Amino acid sequence: MARGRARSGDEAGFGLHTAIAVVVANMVGTGVFTSLGFQLEDLRSGFALLMLWIVGGVAAVCGALTYAELGSTIRRSGGEYAFLSHIYHPAAGFVSGWISATIGFAAPTALAAITFGTYLSSVFPALPARWLAVGLVVVLSLVHASTHRTSGGFQRWTTTLKVALIIAFCAAGVSLVTEPQPLDFLPSAAGVSSILSGGFAVSLIFVSYSYSGWNAATYVTRELRDPRRILPRALGAGTLLVMVLYVGLNYVFLRAAPAEELVGRLEVGYIAATHIFGPRGADMMGITLALLLVSTVSAMVLAGPRVLHAIGGDYPTFRFLRRSNARGIPAVAIYTQGVISLAFILTESFETILVFSGFTMGLNTLCAAAGVFVLRRRGAPVPAGEADAGPGAGAGPGADPPYRTWGYPITPLVFLTVTGWTLTYILIERPLEAGLGLGLIAVGFAIYAFTRARDRALSRIR
Repeated sequence: MARGRARSGDEAGFGLHTAIAVVVANMVGTGVFTSLGFQLEDLRSGFALLMLWIVGGVAAVCGALTYAELGSTIRRSGGEYAFLSHIYHPAAGFVSGWISATIGFAAPTALAAITFGTYLSSVFPALPARWLAVGLVVVLSLVHASTHRTSGGFQRWTTTLKVALIIAFCAAGVSLVTEPQPLDFLPSAAGVSSILSGGFAVSLIFVSYSYSGWNAATYVTRELRDPRRILPRALGAGTLLVMVLYVGLNYVFLRAAPAEELVGRLEVGYIAATHIFGPRGADMMGITLALLLVSTVSAMVLAGPRVLHAIGGDYPTFRFLRRSNARGIPAVAIYTQGVISLAFILTESFETILVFSGFTMGLNTLCAAAGVFVLRRRGAPVPAGEADAGPGAGAGPGADPPYRTWGYPITPLVFLTVTGWTLTYILIERPLEAGLGLGLIAVGFAIYAFTRARDRALSRIR
């Protein structure tokens, strides 16, 4: 009986702290430990480099508050997959799910795993970075395909350790570096000029990628105890916390290590640690940073397959993705995402994946955030039966009114402006990666058309 009551209580949904942990775990990962090296190729102003992370953070907070209204109105799990299906058309939702399944989660999983391998290989050169990445994805797929207790417990302690260690690293960087690098972090004419340059806009795509994950709680909206109250607080507080951590980390990187040593390098955290702690301490930090990225890969492996699982429930052609193990874990979806991640690890370069995935996910979130204006104009509740069953689900008659975006319409417009500006420059400066992203979207629409035709044929046979 006790076990049954415990399980029932667990099914009552997630609270605020759990939702914040989901957001932070999905955000803090690959980008902040790797993208500074690419940003330094175009920018050398300390002020402009920190403003990248502040502008990206403000845009992410605005996006999070906008998504809070979408999530508390629609109240389905699945993030953009649920939003676009309801706001625009099932085809838009399907393509969004297609994007999430391939580069929304699988590509970031690959990027975090590659960075894990790069850091660990820096300390142990005999270990091949790429195969370390492969091993990590395989092991974590097995962990999260086992039980809820094992999966959830592993994620909680790795996320807590990550935040504590980042704070400790920043404190050490400020207190132990007695001769900081001669970068100017105060506003100047050169810094303002850098902010208005195309290089700043292109660098912002790396920052936007680093902030991706601020929408993570919307993937479990159905399981929140009170979506209207919890969702905006989790999205806003989690994103603000991460923005503070990101600005602090990049300040320490730039303060501790010469820019010439960081340009074009993935392992910027390891290089900065060399200047803070010395060679031996840097080896320890390299191992520590690699372990921190385990939490990031773990969060992606945990959250991402839920989109595939939802697609499997909505489309008979993909019903195999709906299969769960005896403990209710969507194991088939987890293994499917794992295979896609391994394909990215083994076939693509790091920077190509980063820009390619950042551009395509940027389009995804842009369309979803713009949907808040559609919902406001429509003024209609979610149709009966569209919201998932579960805690707080359903926004029909008698339900609590949805959360309203603070600062509307300015808040969503800030997010749309920053995101649109960045995507425009990517189209101009990186047409190959942008073209790959648009091609992936076109493939998604083709798969949707095929899927709908096949599902109709199956229904006629039955």
